[in-house]
Amino acid sequence: MFSTTTFDIKVSVNPEYDIKNSFPSENRFVFRYYVTIENQGEMPIQLMKRKWLIYDVGFGYTEVSGDGVIGLTPEIKPGESFRYFSNVILRSGVGSMHGVYYCKNLLNNEEIAVEIPKFNLVAEVLSN
Repeated sequence: MFSTTTFDIKVSVNPEYDIKNSFPSENRFVFRYYVTIENQGEMPIQLMKRKWLIYDVGFGYTEVSGDGVIGLTPEIKPGESFRYFSNVILRSGVGSMHGVYYCKNLLNNEEIAVEIPKFNLVAEVLSN
């Protein structure tokens, strides 16, 4: 588990290699990552946008950005959390991800940038 806290918003990520959907002979390594966003502060927030930097060894960085997560722009009140999972495909089987969630403080409409911790992605098939 990888975690970081920004403005009392804790983001935790738990990545895992998805062996069932991966095809190493075709340079297709699939990883699923589970994210928990916990509002440990006093202000209600809404997750508006995301930006990920995905590093694939030998292939470099790819930036992925867009509105919300998994088609949602969830509101997270103080003391509440939001959980989701998604996936990423690497060609090398080794890499990392990190990023930023852009959230809106629902009390004053100010935008805050919440860090997504860097986490490593290593296909188990390559670690033997």
